[in-house]
Amino acid sequence: MKKNILKIWGAAALILLAGACTKNFEQYNSNPYGVTNDEMLRDGYALRAALTGMASAVISNDVNTTQFTECLLGGPMAGYLADSNQGFANTISNFNPTDNWTNVLLSSNRIIPTFFSNYGDVRNMTDDPIILSIANVVKVAVLHRVADTYGPIPYSQIGVGGKIQVAYDSQEDAYKHMLEDLDAAIKVLAANRGSNINASADVVYHGDVSKWAKLANSLKLRLAMRMVYADRAAAQKAAEEAVASEAGLLSSNEDNARYDNFNANAKNPFYVVQVEYNGGDSMAAADIIAYMNGYNDPRRAAYFGKSQFEGYDYVGLRHGIVMPANDVMHKYSTVNVKMDDPFVWMNAAEVAFLKAEAAAVFGFNMGGSAKEFYEEGIRLSFDQWGVAGAEAYIADATSKPGVYVDPIGSNSYDGSLSDATIAWEENADTARKQEKILIQKWIANWLLGNESWADIRRTGYPHILPATAEGNKSNGLVDSQFGARRMKYPSDEYINNGANLRAAVGLLGGPDEMATRTWFDCNPNVK
Repeated sequence: MKKNILKIWGAAALILLAGACTKNFEQYNSNPYGVTNDEMLRDGYALRAALTGMASAVISNDVNTTQFTECLLGGPMAGYLADSNQGFANTISNFNPTDNWTNVLLSSNRIIPTFFSNYGDVRNMTDDPIILSIANVVKVAVLHRVADTYGPIPYSQIGVGGKIQVAYDSQEDAYKHMLEDLDAAIKVLAANRGSNINASADVVYHGDVSKWAKLANSLKLRLAMRMVYADRAAAQKAAEEAVASEAGLLSSNEDNARYDNFNANAKNPFYVVQVEYNGGDSMAAADIIAYMNGYNDPRRAAYFGKSQFEGYDYVGLRHGIVMPANDVMHKYSTVNVKMDDPFVWMNAAEVAFLKAEAAAVFGFNMGGSAKEFYEEGIRLSFDQWGVAGAEAYIADATSKPGVYVDPIGSNSYDGSLSDATIAWEENADTARKQEKILIQKWIANWLLGNESWADIRRTGYPHILPATAEGNKSNGLVDSQFGARRMKYPSDEYINNGANLRAAVGLLGGPDEMATRTWFDCNPNVK
């Protein structure tokens, strides 16, 4: 199998090094650096380069791409980050973004083309089931983020014949295909979980096939809960299958899926954006700090830098506002991130909270009680961040989220975002249980903004700060409290893939606007 793997990834790396493109990527078959295939295979470079290239498309290792997808889109929409560059006139937070702000997840050559420049070659050149299965797990990890942002996306036809500009699937069909891909991958990976691939080539699990199997099951559970209001029966089937799988799910922080390839020569792009760019274009958001201040959460020191406002240890900046004209942005709490921190795709705490919600709210068989899963999720998160005090936090039945007071006064919020306490309440109603679970899951998923934004749209929890009347610049299109439900399709797609995109808008079921709800966003209690 080792020989087969090297053959696959050697050719794939040549495509990656030749550079990604938006169509006909299969035509690239020569190495511009003059290194032969045999030379690349002998030193193992090809295997590492190609697999790293595939993985880099989940959360991009490119600074500009990361800034748009994580800092300016997912972060603010999830209540994790707030824009702090006073030169920004058109932002996602203000609901008036320009196309270059909203098109990145679908049109950037750092995401779909980077992945498929490797994935397509793998499928064309090998029938090795382990490698193909890992490729399909990464494919789902990449494309479900895209689907959750726009709705219908190219999925079943993408890469066929070397093309990316193809017909779209409805989001419902895309999810069905993703679950099919995961099921096929789980079958293979579960049967081969005692095997390993080249450790130096795998920047996520360092060659451990058993952990790829756990990630596949965990992604299946994530997708199941995403679609639970749209197709409860299918969601229950997928969720219960994932939990019952002999391969297991992410259950300890050693299982966490992490892109771990940053160092002094290849810095974490979030670090570059947030630290090296003189504080960056974003600060920690008022929302999450208000919750964590109210809960006296010990993880604050791991998440945030202290503010420079006198009398405020941690204070966030509100998003969806007209930014103050005076130079105070640097005084709000910053984000703690180091140059070699990994990108976390999915953590064990999230899996525990997914099981807690499935059991408490929907009655799915998760193999245990919601209380057990809820409390385990909190413990796992504290452990992930190296913070003590989980047991006292779990037992806290009195602390509630704090009220947001802006130190400069102009953007304070008059009222509490929630009155939910931390300690589990077995006799609480379903809505209160769901809110508790989603709040703690949100805190544990810090900086996984696109994931948490999807949860907020799906469940309405946690409640985050609305845009101010002056900060909502959508001309009434987007509700300040309800927030953006999706991003608009890239304008280039209307030019280069017009017929397919117009059909996709028909599948969306509403206009191509930020206020249109996607397929999974159909909870009748979120209005």
